[in-house]
Amino acid sequence: MSELLKSIDARTKLAGTNKLEILMFSLGVDSRTGREETFGINVFKVREVMRIPAITRAPDMPKAVEGMVSLRGVLVPVIDLAKYIGIETELKPEIMIVTEYNGHTQGFLVKAVDNILRLDWSAMRVPPQMLVAEMGGLVTAITELKDKRLVMMLDVEKVLSETGHFDSDDNIFKSVRPLGKERTVFFADDSSVARSQIAKTLEAMQVKSISAINGRQAWEELSKLADYSDASNIPLKNMVQVILTDVEMPEMDGYMLTRKIKSDKRFAGIPVLMHSSLSSTSNEQMGKAVGVDEYVPKFEAQKLAETLARLLV
Repeated sequence: MSELLKSIDARTKLAGTNKLEILMFSLGVDSRTGREETFGINVFKVREVMRIPAITRAPDMPKAVEGMVSLRGVLVPVIDLAKYIGIETELKPEIMIVTEYNGHTQGFLVKAVDNILRLDWSAMRVPPQMLVAEMGGLVTAITELKDKRLVMMLDVEKVLSETGHFDSDDNIFKSVRPLGKERTVFFADDSSVARSQIAKTLEAMQVKSISAINGRQAWEELSKLADYSDASNIPLKNMVQVILTDVEMPEMDGYMLTRKIKSDKRFAGIPVLMHSSLSSTSNEQMGKAVGVDEYVPKFEAQKLAETLARLLV
């Protein structure tokens, strides 16, 4: 399976081009519909693809968590994606995709992997509301292949949150201190779980916010604010003090959004904070390459609050 994965050096060239590579996979034919859907995951989050090793079962595991596997001496939780999503299939998963999110490693069980698809984020569309409802909010983006198949990007952050991998306890926000100043943060993220976490952090800081669900919408709204700033002679940095962006978003990713912001002199003096589960050093370097001022891993409310407090002085 290793031939599916390209070197990290080759993929870093995608930063700021609004392009991505996704590993496509399937979960088997759903006996209820007779269909076999195609899903995708950002190649940046894939560490390796392998046949399923021996899984150690454990009691009281969250729903859809099959157990743990030992990878080079490290215990890694394993999630059966078909079970999690609710796909009823007689076919057992055969492949494990080892992924890394926010410094945490986990395995996803799937029926089969397809190939790596390289495309522009503009080809990844916001899913229609009907599909969002049908999939329980699990799909963040969708694209159509030449053979008319649909590829759905899963909100993996939602999967990990609901299977107990990320702490969603509101107690984590109690250590966040109010800023004590009137400030506004504009943030963009396609994950409902991440938007909720950001909003709770800002609420704990008593900071106002404006939000968008992807980079394209964020750029449209920021452009409107900039136009209003020009028309009213109110400095834009008096209206928004920090722009917070995810990396992976349909239609326009965080790298392209940052590049647009940094190339527009109207946004001078407004720092851009990248907030992503792609937390490796190479991803931070990619962010810096397009002008990001700070880079913070997701689901670390205290670290996010501390970084925002420093930028919001």
